[in-house]
Amino acid sequence: MTDFPRQPEIDPEAVLARLSAYRSHDAPTHGGRVLSYVYDSGLAALDDLAARAAAMTLPVNGLDPTTFPSVALMEAELVAFGRTVLHGPDAVGSVTSGGTESCLLAVKAARDRWVRAVAGPARAGGADARPRIVLPSSAHAAFHKAAHYLGLDVDVVPVDPATGVPSVVELVARLNDRTALVVVSAPSYPHGVLDPVAEVAEAAAGRGIPCHVDACIGGLVLPFWAGAGGAELPPWDFRVPGVTSISADLHKFGYAPKGASLLLFADRELDLARYFALTDWPGYPVVNPTILGSRSATSLAAAWAVTAALGVEGYTDLTRRTVAATHEVAACVGRIDGLRALGEPAGPLLAVVTDDGVPAKQRVHPHLWAAASARRGFVLQGQPSLRQSDGSLVPRSTHLTITPATHDVIPELTATLREAADEVRGGTVDLPADLPVPDPAALAASARESGDLDLTQVLALIEKLPRDATAGLLAQFLQAFTAPSAP
Repeated sequence: MTDFPRQPEIDPEAVLARLSAYRSHDAPTHGGRVLSYVYDSGLAALDDLAARAAAMTLPVNGLDPTTFPSVALMEAELVAFGRTVLHGPDAVGSVTSGGTESCLLAVKAARDRWVRAVAGPARAGGADARPRIVLPSSAHAAFHKAAHYLGLDVDVVPVDPATGVPSVVELVARLNDRTALVVVSAPSYPHGVLDPVAEVAEAAAGRGIPCHVDACIGGLVLPFWAGAGGAELPPWDFRVPGVTSISADLHKFGYAPKGASLLLFADRELDLARYFALTDWPGYPVVNPTILGSRSATSLAAAWAVTAALGVEGYTDLTRRTVAATHEVAACVGRIDGLRALGEPAGPLLAVVTDDGVPAKQRVHPHLWAAASARRGFVLQGQPSLRQSDGSLVPRSTHLTITPATHDVIPELTATLREAADEVRGGTVDLPADLPVPDPAALAASARESGDLDLTQVLALIEKLPRDATAGLLAQFLQAFTAPSAP
């Protein structure tokens, strides 16, 4: 008999200690100190429930719900929950791995519909005609990514630099036979403002064009906003005629762990176009409702558990804390000399820009403000300025996402925002006119060694150089930053 070696002894504590050391480099995911990327309910019991639900489904493969019916049962209940809060009693859809996948599948469905129903007349104008997405410049990058992956052109409509809102007239004017999809946001991520959903959807419906509402960040907080003490918002969900699909992330204000998102369609025909199915091979019949084949059920189970535990009442309670915190932070920003919020935020997102109405020495550079806030323990997200196709300039800003956990740190946060502004007031970020293009590998090595990256300089570089060039540099930087260390 072959003498196989003994199975090596597993030391779980040593492995977890190593992971803990790695995690020590991360920004804090709980406690309200990171105002982007993380969505903290502030409820430890909810986090524990999500972890336990995920653990129960670790071996499950979401590829085949006929083998694992729990997948179909949980997904159906989450879709039903989405139907309720987004006012689409007949809506159908799926749970995806996140907002990017939801957006990509919405684009895929619209593209396939265009190819089947519209491509003939459009191609009469030229054999090279391709389907097109019409969207505001504030629409999420996921739609540009989808267009890149799926072979569509992107027609970008400028937003008003003062409000962050696109022109209805301009959006509608771009709709034509090549338009496979028009996209609006509820709210837009960069500025937290609501796009003119009803007007655009109505115009799109009149032309037979699908209208997708990207509510990835707002879809599970805006439905409860007014009931939790926030302002009444214009209709933006399936109650609006002409809205054909909506994406809403469960791992944002649904408070589920990454990554889980809802993608819902108003009708079954468009929903069916997101599927991929193949029987023309010698293996098992393939039917994929999402991009992935084999997929973990852990995020699905965690999201299902969180929504089942909270329900509408629980989400309203958490939104009430978010509304109160948003009002406090907005009021604080409004009292800081040299800063102001851009536009009219419709929910818990703020874009803070320099107040150009005061003398230069009183102005606050939003990226320097974010850096000074980070030194005090609060992580804000800098956003570079953007020169739009019409020549207008969307100002640089700092993005703040407010969550229920923010409510617990309001005194410390508002004090930090004031002190950081006082520290940097009148300051600028100046780059030399002959600044050499940085070496991405060297920049990555320095960041890995020091554990720090000067984001104010990075954002200033993005503003200075052509966007295609900076996108390439950032890709090279991340490639180098995540590469294994040399032996």
